[in-house]
Amino acid sequence: MRTRTESPEETERLGARLAQARARWASELAVVYLEGGLGAGKTTFARGFAREAGFGGTLRSPTYTLLEVYPLTAGTLVHVDLYRVRTPLELESLGLRDFLLPGHVWLIEWPEHGAARLPAADVRASFAAAESGHDIALTGISALGRSWLVEMTGAGTGGS
Repeated sequence: MRTRTESPEETERLGARLAQARARWASELAVVYLEGGLGAGKTTFARGFAREAGFGGTLRSPTYTLLEVYPLTAGTLVHVDLYRVRTPLELESLGLRDFLLPGHVWLIEWPEHGAARLPAADVRASFAAAESGHDIALTGISALGRSWLVEMTGAGTGGS
């Protein structure tokens, strides 16, 4: 699925749509890779996802903390930003394995910095800053991720 968002609000709404699609599978562990350059909309997308999934507070970019954990209506959001990670070995000190639990959804910014030390993605969201907004491509990698995107696009559900 490819789209262009022309404002931060549209990018947040796209994140919210993915969170809505997740609802049916909220009890499962899920991983979303957020790929793209600085300012491409990754954290804005994550903010929309978190809000729709039931987090009522302020979602902060984990650029300096590397990891933020938020309670959701159903489950837990693990928001990871690996921009400052220089080697995948640095991930060991974060205790990420403690969050490999049913009902947890991981949103990972800069997953390429984590290499093979991260769980495999269910959905890959690729962001690119464009002249008038952001180009975003969502790709279902696993069966779970593909199911989310089918749900999100309304295929077979009578949705929009």
